[in-house]
Amino acid sequence: MDAHAALQSFWQLGGGDASAPAMVSFTEADTQLPSVFQVGPLASASIAAQALAAAEFWRLRTGQRQQIQVPMRKALAMFRSERYLTVDGKPPAEIRNPLTGYFQAGDGRWLQLHTNFPHHRDGVLKVLRCENFHSAVAAAIREWSAAELDERLAQQGMCAALIRSPQEWQAHPQAAAIAGLPLLEIIRMGDAPAEPPRQAGETSAARPLSGVRVLDLSRVIAAPVAGRTLAQHGAEVLAISAAHLPDIAPLVIDTGRGKRSAQLDLRTVQGRENLRELIGGADIFLQAYRPGALAGLGFTSEELCALRPGLIQVSLSAYSHAGPWAGRRGFDSLVQSATGIAYTEGRAAGLAEPGKLPCQALDHATGYLAAFGAMTALKRRAEEGGSWLVRVSLAQTGNWLQSQERLLPGQPTAELTQQEINASLHVMESPFGRVSAVAPVEQMNLTPPGFDKPPVPLGTHAAAW
Repeated sequence: MDAHAALQSFWQLGGGDASAPAMVSFTEADTQLPSVFQVGPLASASIAAQALAAAEFWRLRTGQRQQIQVPMRKALAMFRSERYLTVDGKPPAEIRNPLTGYFQAGDGRWLQLHTNFPHHRDGVLKVLRCENFHSAVAAAIREWSAAELDERLAQQGMCAALIRSPQEWQAHPQAAAIAGLPLLEIIRMGDAPAEPPRQAGETSAARPLSGVRVLDLSRVIAAPVAGRTLAQHGAEVLAISAAHLPDIAPLVIDTGRGKRSAQLDLRTVQGRENLRELIGGADIFLQAYRPGALAGLGFTSEELCALRPGLIQVSLSAYSHAGPWAGRRGFDSLVQSATGIAYTEGRAAGLAEPGKLPCQALDHATGYLAAFGAMTALKRRAEEGGSWLVRVSLAQTGNWLQSQERLLPGQPTAELTQQEINASLHVMESPFGRVSAVAPVEQMNLTPPGFDKPPVPLGTHAAAW
């Protein structure tokens, strides 16, 4: 499947104007990053889908259509945006903890650990009863079978994944649970009056999402990318974090562009009350908590609709809202490991251990699809009213990627050159220093995307609109 066909597939899921994809063209589509999977078309098409949704909302606002162009090589650079970030000319601290990676268990099978958050690292060490050294962890894991350790760590709420073949994954109950799910869902949750966008004559309506308020309750990559994407089209995005929750500084910088940042402690009555006030003034509520976690704090989908009729809820999870793994913690690389992607990449590359995609493709694609769903629902609200729920997951994106035809040996692939990377970057001053990062990829002739706010330290702003 090429980028055009992938865009058509995504666009049909959103139910948009069938003629709209004709406004999109793709360039640099002859060479993708080294992988047997269709990462290039996924990157190009997911970025194009959200750009087209922004353009269609602009058309609703102004009556004007615009041309969109997506260069695939720049799309692939954006799918590695965290890798190319620098501050004052220097790369930030390493994102990965030394214990994150593949380990071989006593039965010869492979397991992946994800220990980038300190409490996840400490929880793994507690289960393994070993010291915080790579060699000690490797030795301790050799005392286990990989499947048993995978299950034990999951029971303890830790982040790990048994390396499964695609066939093993397809036989798993979680694979069966998501097999019937589409790539993304856009569901009407209830009735509410239509809310047409502001007209273009108003000063505040100079960009597609001007005047749209977004609450972004997310961390790491996927959902923060969705919030960043809405910001680049003019939305007012307020990122809500909590002082007691860990975060990863380089990702805060990369995905924080265009956003304001506040902190609330949802464990407290006051924190929850403050969030309710913010929801009352929001248009989009974006969150990546595990399914059921926010409901336990009093924020079910129904309660959110009651707080703000017409609210668009965007829910992003690892393994989806359905199946026995709905509550399982997960990250991009773990989903790759669990679902057969890492196994396939390792075999194709002739490695003795599992491989991986050439970028965090599930994270970035799912983030862009979440933004696409949010803007599609925003347009539906404007035209027909209603409260809406958008659901996406890393596993559903991975399922789509694995369903596409594999690349054959000899098909053109190449790493990004330094020249290509440099051509993708933009620079902005921030409280962190001079930030150089990958610029928005899509070229839109009427409303070029961009960031009007630099990234800021967590909690810089008040929790208020």
